[in-house]
Amino acid sequence: MTRTAVIFDLFNTLVPGADTERDQVLERMADVVGVDAAAFVRAHHETWPDRLVRWGAAETIRILAGRLGASPAPAAVERAVTLRCELGTKLLADVTPATLAALDALRARGFRLALCSNTSAETADLWPASPLAARFAATAFSPQVGAAKPDPRSYLAATDALGVRPDQCWFVGDGADGELAGAAAVGMAVIRTTEFQDTDPTWPGRPVTALSELADRLG
Repeated sequence: MTRTAVIFDLFNTLVPGADTERDQVLERMADVVGVDAAAFVRAHHETWPDRLVRWGAAETIRILAGRLGASPAPAAVERAVTLRCELGTKLLADVTPATLAALDALRARGFRLALCSNTSAETADLWPASPLAARFAATAFSPQVGAAKPDPRSYLAATDALGVRPDQCWFVGDGADGELAGAAAVGMAVIRTTEFQDTDPTWPGRPVTALSELADRLG
């Protein structure tokens, strides 16, 4: 089977996940809206499934603050959203020249690229201004699709946007959320990356340790 497209995960695949920095920003957001920082961080993590497909940034802050006994003013919610978006912009810009060169090399060889990401709504909103965006012909962000990996709908949204079949695609990801098994289940060939995090060490096969290795792996 000739494969003509590459579907990428985003965080811990193209850019670092920066989990510690995310929690630090959440603590600052909690202070802005007047709730306990540790409780806010914990509630934020626990509501990951809702934030993936249902809640926007402002809605998330209002819901979580309300659950923790606060009713922040609109200005406080807006400031907290700004903090979250500033972090999102920074994370999306944290892409190495080597990764950009690898993506450009794949495109030069005729591969079409798409993104399939489990993420919150603000990342999807910030994506068009990122240095990565111009390299991708299509995106499938979970809040826009209404489904998250490993749900088949997430992968098929990306392949449909490219106009290809799953069995014509490679999937490249670190393995969070069971994404590698999900990609294989819809017929994609899977490559695991460990450049930023060894998320799914039990996945069979040799991983790539940097995206610069992809061109050689894809033949």
